[in-house]
Amino acid sequence: MRGLFSYRSALLILLIGVFTYLYGLDSRFAPKNGDEYPYIHIVRMTAQTGNWLPLQSEMEGIKNTKPPLIFWQGIASTHWSSQWSLANLRWPSVLYTGLTAFFLFLAVRRFSGKTQTGLLAALVWLSFFATYRYGRPFLADPPEVFWVSLPFMALLYWGKCAFESKFFFPLLAGICFGLALFAKSFAYIAPATFALGLYYWRWRQWSIPQTLIHDLYKVCIAGILALAVFALWFAIDPNPEAVWQEFVLGENAGKFAARNSNYLLDLIRGGDSIWLLLLTTLANAGLFTFVLISTLWQCWRERRFCSFEEVLLLLLIVAFFVVFAIPSQRSGRYLLPVMPAFAALIALHWERLPLWGFRIALILQLVVLSLLLWVGGNLQFSSSMGEASSWTYSYCHWILMAGSLTIALIGLWRLNSTKTLALAGCFLTYCALTSSLAPLEGSLGRYSPETITQVQGKDVWVPCDYRAKDEEYRLLLPGAKLHGYLAKDAIDVSGLTGSYPLVAVHAPLGSTPILCDSCEIVGSRMEMRARHSNEEIIEILQGHASKHLFVNEYLVATPAIAPDLANIKDVCR
Repeated sequence: MRGLFSYRSALLILLIGVFTYLYGLDSRFAPKNGDEYPYIHIVRMTAQTGNWLPLQSEMEGIKNTKPPLIFWQGIASTHWSSQWSLANLRWPSVLYTGLTAFFLFLAVRRFSGKTQTGLLAALVWLSFFATYRYGRPFLADPPEVFWVSLPFMALLYWGKCAFESKFFFPLLAGICFGLALFAKSFAYIAPATFALGLYYWRWRQWSIPQTLIHDLYKVCIAGILALAVFALWFAIDPNPEAVWQEFVLGENAGKFAARNSNYLLDLIRGGDSIWLLLLTTLANAGLFTFVLISTLWQCWRERRFCSFEEVLLLLLIVAFFVVFAIPSQRSGRYLLPVMPAFAALIALHWERLPLWGFRIALILQLVVLSLLLWVGGNLQFSSSMGEASSWTYSYCHWILMAGSLTIALIGLWRLNSTKTLALAGCFLTYCALTSSLAPLEGSLGRYSPETITQVQGKDVWVPCDYRAKDEEYRLLLPGAKLHGYLAKDAIDVSGLTGSYPLVAVHAPLGSTPILCDSCEIVGSRMEMRARHSNEEIIEILQGHASKHLFVNEYLVATPAIAPDLANIKDVCR
């Protein structure tokens, strides 16, 4: 019974949570998914045409990769790309995430009768790493999670009025589901309507005949209306055939093909097995993964005494898990819409949960914070870091790190505060992660205004390690004409300077590239590498952070003749 959650604790953690989600919103290094830059590319290309549709892209096979709602959102938030920044692209995602947390708070407060429990549910959901990772960047997940969750939270809030509603609620649910489909994929109609049917079945005391007679038509109304909203894409897009080929057949139907051996073997083993789907779903909770596991174990032990609302939350989770176990491509990301339900269950069981899950969360926080402190200290204070000697933190960073470590240690020591401090520590850990990379967001990690002016309108070749990586460089070199080459070749200075007239090359920290006599360094900055081999990771842990984590990037002007762009493939595409 330890760990009572007070209003004062809730208010303080809420303020920390709001700050966490806004801090570093425009950071290039914010935790995200690789889809963000391809989505940004589609927004930019579509906005340049001055039309909402058809969606535009220079990437092969990636144009109608998602329904247009997410791209329209980006066009609107950047004022047709005239105010181009990551912050302008991302703030609608944070708004969606905040609205989801708010309505979760209202629903849980209503049926639990406790404001603290409602606040706790919202804060726990915001503390999940998957919420932080997918709920801030420019991705389709925030609107999808909001619109899918809203009808189920309405059922929890209104109760009998919503369940007995003959037309109003089914119409509301249909519109909400339709907007979710218009943001992510029509495939979500399957788990959404399945879960809605299970809700009605439970409302009718598990009576199938009563559910079929009184509620089947409601599920049909919601499903048909949702698909009608999604079908508007085909009606208003000038090229519906491309939508069918690229999105319906390519993006969705392709997820049922066997990925390794055959469908049944993939189901029970390998990287797309049902077991990995279960693990990745639980891992969406991040630092609170073991708290979630202890909650589910508590639900199982108390299954005979579960409240009506707890059963509904579990039915929502089961429905999505069952449906998304069917495609051969299985990912815990597909179950993001059920994470608010997990958070609500944690909040409902909060006072009865054992401490071991929260202690593991605090230990994980200490591990992450210690690594960040160790790497940051080496970068700022080690004399062997060369160029990294200009890596400096403000006093606020060290205060944040010290405070976060102190809170985690106090949480392990003071049993009555373990749960509350574990929750607060999740947000502080995310802040520490953003703050640890803050120097790269300043002049150290950016080209100077003089360099940007010098490359205006010129062709510049930059390294690409995934599609649309050049969209990141457009933030660093606005106005330049960017082209991509393989990132693994970035250290081949002689080869690059002999092939491209203006190219970005990489060199280890503390060294400068060996250039030809007529080559000229136009600008330089420090960059963090994104992908590492197992050997490099081991060396990083052994203290060679500067060698593999960071590189110097030099923009070099050469006498090379520009290649014929018509005959070479842009790696970023």
